[in-house]
Amino acid sequence: MAWMTDHPPVAADLDSCVTCGLCLPVCPTFRLTGDESASPRGRLAAISSVGEGLAGVDQRFDEVTSFCLQCRACETACPSMVPYGRIIEAARAEAVAQRPNRRAKLEGLVLGRALAMPWILRSVSLVVAALQRLRLLRFLPVVGRPASGLRRIPLPLHSARGGSWGRTGGRRATLFVGCVADPWFSGTHRASIELLVAAGFRVDANPSQTCCGALAAHGGHLDESRRLASRNVMALAEADLIVVDVAGCGAHLKGYGADGTTGATAFSERVRDITEVVWSAIDDGRLPKLARNGEVVAVQDPCHLEHGQGIMDQPRSILEAAGYTVADVDPGGLCCGAAGVYQLAYPETSMELGEAKASKVRATGTTLVASANAGCEMQLRRSLGAGFRVAHPVEIYWEAWLATR
Repeated sequence: MAWMTDHPPVAADLDSCVTCGLCLPVCPTFRLTGDESASPRGRLAAISSVGEGLAGVDQRFDEVTSFCLQCRACETACPSMVPYGRIIEAARAEAVAQRPNRRAKLEGLVLGRALAMPWILRSVSLVVAALQRLRLLRFLPVVGRPASGLRRIPLPLHSARGGSWGRTGGRRATLFVGCVADPWFSGTHRASIELLVAAGFRVDANPSQTCCGALAAHGGHLDESRRLASRNVMALAEADLIVVDVAGCGAHLKGYGADGTTGATAFSERVRDITEVVWSAIDDGRLPKLARNGEVVAVQDPCHLEHGQGIMDQPRSILEAAGYTVADVDPGGLCCGAAGVYQLAYPETSMELGEAKASKVRATGTTLVASANAGCEMQLRRSLGAGFRVAHPVEIYWEAWLATR
């Protein structure tokens, strides 16, 4: 048989593509290369060929599918609503299953196991924090350049996991703390928590939650990803509202249930991005609209917020409520090139896309940039260099709000 895994690409999903080509202009890798095999349409053709028994899962198949950033811009452009994200994850899982190698096995252990263990994350974070202070982080092999865009990790390490905030009574909100986001982006968590409490929520961060599984799924480790999903569904079964302040995690959490995991659909229906919740609170008066300050903030739309969740207006509305004038970085533009661990597998492509996005930011004339995804924030920071500040839209609003209190 062509496929080996329990959840291969579905023929009906593949057949829904009418090869119209509307995906081509929005695909980052096609625009960079002009190569049909580097487009969604070309990749779907390659996957269909394997499914029909006309080709095998060989090195070329591995290359064609792994070169995809999985930004899902093609889904937004597709008139036939082809579930490309689901298809490419299943195809990557086939490549991993049929072409096992040492790197894939190590990646599976890191993305599917290590990221789910807080003690490992804490140990790694302490090392990274020390290297940052010694200014040695950028010299690490392979991961040095991507890590150069990381925020300065506070010492002692901060963690929201297991905490609770606000008064009892009222609606409850559970903050999804994620894996690396907890120790590495604790400032975003703090802003989210304080604004949720101010909006009248009782907030908790259930200690049993774990990594969302997005990185494992994108890398083709679907069994590990589904195991993590099952853990989260069980851990947060009683949560009224699950709030996420990392767009990539949010998009993946909202996609739980596609594999039939018990309770996953109901789980996903309770997931909200933090920008959705904060803007709702501003709009109905639970949080204030602040006076104009005349400053300009450039807004970058993370792919998994825009295409994965269909959210674009809320971050802009929040920033305007904070008193800022919003400048769009690149309306309808390309992925910034972060794409999780993609930057490790294809550093040159990632760098090229990052530089293209940075040039769009510079063209706005401001040095303040809002991005609602941790990976995009890191990519923008290292591509822009010194003199620019990149932060989550909710953090920017929170800081302006604190200044008025």
